[in-house]
Amino acid sequence: MKGFSIFPKRESYLPYVYLIYITAPLYNISQLENNFGLVFGFVLIGLFLLAYRQLYWVKTWGQFIFWVCVQIGIVVILSIWNTPYNIFLGFYPGFFIGWITDKKRFQTLMAIFITTIIGTIYVAYLNYPDLVLFQILLFLIVMIGSPFGFHNFNKQMQLEKELDKANKQVKELVQKEERHRIARDLHDTLGHTLSLITLQSQLVQKLIKQQPEKAVKETREIEAASRAALKQTRELVSAMRTLKVDEEIKEMEKIVTAAGINFTYQGPEDFSNLPPLTQNMVAMCIREAGTNIVKHSQATTCSIDIRLDNGIFSIVIQDDGTGIDEDITFGNGLKGMKERLTFIEGDFHIINEQGTCLNITVPLILNQKEIGI
Repeated sequence: MKGFSIFPKRESYLPYVYLIYITAPLYNISQLENNFGLVFGFVLIGLFLLAYRQLYWVKTWGQFIFWVCVQIGIVVILSIWNTPYNIFLGFYPGFFIGWITDKKRFQTLMAIFITTIIGTIYVAYLNYPDLVLFQILLFLIVMIGSPFGFHNFNKQMQLEKELDKANKQVKELVQKEERHRIARDLHDTLGHTLSLITLQSQLVQKLIKQQPEKAVKETREIEAASRAALKQTRELVSAMRTLKVDEEIKEMEKIVTAAGINFTYQGPEDFSNLPPLTQNMVAMCIREAGTNIVKHSQATTCSIDIRLDNGIFSIVIQDDGTGIDEDITFGNGLKGMKERLTFIEGDFHIINEQGTCLNITVPLILNQKEIGI
């Protein structure tokens, strides 16, 4: 049949590997001496394998509960009728029960599963007094505990998928906001300059014959305005480039050193584990801080201390300059820094103590790399 597949391709080869555990009950049934028992046993194994395959494809809770109950029922029959050691087949339904993400449904089905398995072992023990109960109980503990492990693992995977989805949405929102910012910058900067160039060009056309000297002066002003527009365009394009923290630290060192300020850095060298958005925003804040130190601080030394502790990314930038007047309203640079940090749930505060200390903190969610029933 075209398009037919035994197991979903997303599961790769693992469903086939798990089938190795079916060999034990097949061997136990093959030891039966009567034909009816052989046929009946192999039919049950076939039905068990069908349920195993279907559980990879179910789309509704009703289908899922039906096929899990089929597997549990077959485990009970084979354990009591054939041999108690067939109870190990309970690992299969336990594995699928671990897929359940809904807490109430998981607890309900686990209660049914545990009660059924324990009851089956009890009945099997009555029928087989020579059964090594201690050995069975050890596997029972592992069998009952495995769905909890699968459940926690799948819950973590689900949370990480939701986190990836949220990060994607944040990235889209940031890109949208960046487009709006670029549009505002183009309107506020280039719009005015280009309008001025247009008016001056019209004036030159009128003056070129009557007042050529004044026309030449106007053309020079047009040239200056066009150069300013070109510079503004380059600045806008440069701002669109993704910045990296390590590169910006090196750039800051060059700037402050050129200004005669001693520079020291303490912290990691590699920031590749940081999300690109966090890197970009933090790097822009470091750039702004370096510019402020060179322009306003009159400092002789400057240091950066970066740490990652308990999920908090902290940057402390200290100089020994004149400090910031707390009565003066934040300038555009510090306002822009606050807006950027807001995007990534970060914040900063400034301490005037033996100069200026800028403390930036950004909370990090570390991604640890769905079947929801």
